[in-house]
Amino acid sequence: MPQYAAIIYASDVDPTRPEAAEMMKDYDEFGAGARAVIRGGAALYPTATATTVRVTGGKGGDIVTSDGPYAETKEALTGFYLLECADLDEAVQVAARIPGAWDGAIEVRPVVDFGK
Repeated sequence: MPQYAAIIYASDVDPTRPEAAEMMKDYDEFGAGARAVIRGGAALYPTATATTVRVTGGKGGDIVTSDGPYAETKEALTGFYLLECADLDEAVQVAARIPGAWDGAIEVRPVVDFGK
């Protein structure tokens, strides 16, 4: 069965902070309801904790890092789920139940299976 990445773009909040408790309840409910198709996933810390890595000059070039995200946006990459669904239509239906979709966006992409 194909797998899909459900990439969550939502408000840039720290899911470990007490003020995120209500939101996390919604994610717990989603996880329980979609347990049959979830194969993995993770929440991410806020973009302020990000390090952006670039290699100048291409392969073998100098490594340059900068603190923070690559770009300033209203919504941030806050996490993802790996879903195993019959098809894209099912993956979209599951993604629509992810709480991040209610005030942000969920990008659904097929995952390349290099093992087959």
